[in-house]
Amino acid sequence: MEKLKSGVILTEGEELVAELEAELWASSSNPIAQIIGEINRIIGLILGFKKKGYVVITNKRVIEIRQNVACWVFNTGKNIRYVLPSSVKEVGYIKTGTFCGCFCQAYSLYYDAFTQRTSIQLKGMHEAETAELVNTIYKVIQSAQ
Repeated sequence: MEKLKSGVILTEGEELVAELEAELWASSSNPIAQIIGEINRIIGLILGFKKKGYVVITNKRVIEIRQNVACWVFNTGKNIRYVLPSSVKEVGYIKTGTFCGCFCQAYSLYYDAFTQRTSIQLKGMHEAETAELVNTIYKVIQSAQ
C-alpha cells in the first residue's frame, strides 16, 4: 500500500492517476503572484496558520482533502470527501486572467459530480499541462462509467 504526499493510503488494486496540490496562497502562476503567495504563506507559518488542499484521483475514487492548522499544532478543520468516478458528470478547466485581467493566467481544474462541484487552482501549471491532465482524468472517468 502506497502512502502519498496528501496522506492518502491507496487500497489494494487502486492505481494513482493524479495527486494535485491546490494553490491556496497565490492568485495565479505568475512569478510575482507566486512570490507574494509564498510571502503570505511564510507569514501564516510565523503566525501559526497553515492550510493545505489536495485532490487525489485514482481508478476507483476521487478524494478531496482540505486541512487547516492554527497555532502550529492545532488541527482546526479537516475535510475529506470521497467521490465515485462514475458519479462525475463533467470535468474541465478554467483559464482566468489575473493582474488587471489580462497579463497572467490562473488555471483551475473543476469537476461536477451529482452532489457537488469542485474547483481547485492548479499549482504551477500551464495550459498544455492542464489540458493533458483533464484528458487523463476524463479517460479514467469514462472507463468507470
